Amino acid sequence: MNTLKKRPLVGVTLDSEPPGGYSKYPWYALRQNYADAVAAAGGLPMALPHAAALADDYLDAIDALVVTGGAFDVDPALYGGGARHATVTLKPGRTEAELALIQAALARDMPVLGICGGQQLLAGALGGSLIQHITDAVANALEHEQPNPRHEPGHEVAVLPGTLLSRIVGTATMRVNSAHHQAVLSAGRGAVNATAPDGVIEGVESNGHRFCLGVQWHPEYGIDAGDRRIFDALVAAAR
Repeated sequence: MNTLKKRPLVGVTLDSEPPGGYSKYPWYALRQNYADAVAAAGGLPMALPHAAALADDYLDAIDALVVTGGAFDVDPALYGGGARHATVTLKPGRTEAELALIQAALARDMPVLGICGGQQLLAGALGGSLIQHITDAVANALEHEQPNPRHEPGHEVAVLPGTLLSRIVGTATMRVNSAHHQAVLSAGRGAVNATAPDGVIEGVESNGHRFCLGVQWHPEYGIDAGDRRIFDALVAAAR
């Protein structure tokens, strides 16, 4: 850890898109509020391109890792999920790079925060598995792809007592946004820290690491008071 830095350097993974829209060539993207949330908590955000072979080099330079979400899914082949559901969309290069970062960061006991799809990939790295399509697997499921804007809450989650998440946010419930059609089925070597009213797992963590936390929602929007506390705790763990 770079103890001489006033602001811990927090690596934030980028999304990637094919040619079109912003550029005629492949391009990276990061929603501004990811970086804003890290900076507001006292960290210095640094964008991480996709290069699995450079994972250790990136981790040598940073103090904590944030694995972001995006409009794509984790390949079921990575967790023994069977045939790919028709709704599943992949970004293999991004997933390969993020998985390499997560695995190497956990081996170093570096603070890791997984958000939305990043939480799902973190669960997979911990030996867990996913539900490929919630509406096919959960009876009477909530609308986890909320129709209202993402900066508004979609539903409530129960925060499980005794978890790292509970210690961070200090509340039994949170109001969160919801933008996913997949969800964690099992946390593997990790533990569940939050659930939705329909029973869908909304967060995972690892007791075997000093700071290893994943949440299904997007705390960078700051909808609930606990969202800011999540980033505060990440940056504190990186000091």
